[in-house]
Amino acid sequence: MAIFHNRMGQELSGRQASSKIANRLYNYLADFALFCIQVLSYIPSHHIRRFLYRLAGAKIGQGSTIHMGCSFFSLKKVSIGEDSLIGRGTFLDGRAPLKIGDHVDIASEVMIYNSEHNINSDDFHATLAPVEIEDYVFIGPRAIILPNVRIDKGAVVAAGAVVTKDVNEFVIVGGVPAEVIGERKLKDPKYRLGRARLFQ
Repeated sequence: MAIFHNRMGQELSGRQASSKIANRLYNYLADFALFCIQVLSYIPSHHIRRFLYRLAGAKIGQGSTIHMGCSFFSLKKVSIGEDSLIGRGTFLDGRAPLKIGDHVDIASEVMIYNSEHNINSDDFHATLAPVEIEDYVFIGPRAIILPNVRIDKGAVVAAGAVVTKDVNEFVIVGGVPAEVIGERKLKDPKYRLGRARLFQ
């Protein structure tokens, strides 16, 4: 009788091994689908990309745009409100709920994570947590948002900041890790972000 072991060397029953094999095959298919979405993310049409992302499970509000070259781990738990812009080359994790509100401006190459490894666990397992970004938030280029973070209405995240904890309304945060460095004077925003460039 064949004996199966997991990556930690623990013995598995035939049923456990079969379940792991089926899960691995599913993950291969899911990875291939994400690869296809990544390739198609360079189609120079907001409308086509939005259609494909919605088809893959993302909820995207009217007038919102995801620029070319964005990547994901999953689209099923990604929700974007109305009139929001996601910059070129941004990474949106999506393995846990990722909610982006209305009129949110996310600059290029921002990374938003829903998962991180537990560096103190014996098996280095990943933990999942939601991220919520409320209306009228601006996130500068190359900022990193870590899991279990809420960014309240009108807040600003400076370029290159690493956000590890919640950000209050209308404050400006910057640095590594991000700390409050100022406050936004505009307290009742009503602006619209406008039309994105056609071929970006």
